[in-house]
Amino acid sequence: MKIIDNETGKRVGAKDVDVKAHSRKLKEEDPILRNANKSEESEELSEEYSAMEPPDAYDKVRAIGADYDAMDSFIQELMDEHKEVILKTNEFDAALLKFKSDSYVFDEEINNAFNDFFVYFDNHILPHNRKEERHYFRLLHDRLIESGEHGNGENPSTAVDLMEDDHVKFIQLGSLVFNLLGLGIRLRDTESKIVTFDLAFNTGRELAELLRLHIFREDETLFPLSQQLLTIEDFLIIHE
Repeated sequence: MKIIDNETGKRVGAKDVDVKAHSRKLKEEDPILRNANKSEESEELSEEYSAMEPPDAYDKVRAIGADYDAMDSFIQELMDEHKEVILKTNEFDAALLKFKSDSYVFDEEINNAFNDFFVYFDNHILPHNRKEERHYFRLLHDRLIESGEHGNGENPSTAVDLMEDDHVKFIQLGSLVFNLLGLGIRLRDTESKIVTFDLAFNTGRELAELLRLHIFREDETLFPLSQQLLTIEDFLIIHE
């Protein structure tokens, strides 16, 4: 997959992605943070956490914390994959910063850096998400409901709903960044090109931060909860 063909100047190899509309409405409070700490202080917190506010979002005081050695091998595999995702995400984020600092000059180095990330996104991040969604999320959602770790209402939400919503946002943001970069390359008007690349830059950085925040929440809170709540039979199904 390439963003631009050096000979024709056109974007080639774009992969059509079906973007699902959000189907769930989460509670105003973050169910991940709600599950992490049941103290009176954390229950009183009503502040909404943004993916672009890492100092609050990455607060380990509210996280349960993961003991890798105590995790099921499926969870360990997900955590191992997360390390590589973080590495690739940071490389993409650094390329975005260089792209902007170089006044949005789309040279071969930048093209290759972006191309590498989107190939990795398609071939590794999306399959990783599908692996989580296949059995693991469904079973964990059921166990969270049974344990009372859920929102209110006729169709109560759990931390799993937040994670699934993130997966949808990854596709939306990734597809938007990819298409904006391809559009910006083809624009001849300098002002329009800069506006388009600037939007691609901001959206790309939002994607990178959301990926990091999502992984933090899974590693530090969701996975430890999984180890506590999922049964041996659940893990046998997950391993199928």
